[in-house]
Amino acid sequence: MKYQKQNIVVDQVDKKLHAFSILKDTTRPADGWVHAIRSGMRMSLRQLGERLSVTPQSVKELETREQQGSITLDALDKAGKALNMKLVYGFIPEAGSINEMIARRARQVATQVVMRTSIAMKLEGQENSAERIARAIDELTEELIREMPRYLWD
Repeated sequence: MKYQKQNIVVDQVDKKLHAFSILKDTTRPADGWVHAIRSGMRMSLRQLGERLSVTPQSVKELETREQQGSITLDALDKAGKALNMKLVYGFIPEAGSINEMIARRARQVATQVVMRTSIAMKLEGQENSAERIARAIDELTEELIREMPRYLWD
């Protein structure tokens, strides 16, 4: 039951993150989104500052912080609202999905465990065949995916 619930959670998060996948090749403009949008709208620092109730210098600092990657989500959200934009925040799994990340990591861990055991058995003169080793890796991978122990990410 516990594993089913965990799988449902992973599937739900995967589904939400999938919406971002179309953006995987999108890059932030060199000067940041706030600057790009403000400039594209031909809005001055003063005009955006009035919308944010801050000085033009503060808007410039906000744009600089975004460019440097040190801006807060709250500041971006406020700037977005002042530009009549909605801030959307998310992640895109490099492996395509969380399920795929789990499967890849489970296979890595399973391979390490099985190979470590295989080496110990070989030293004791009880070497397994390549087919048996491959089957053991597959079985352990499936078990790790199903149970998702916390040590999977160690």
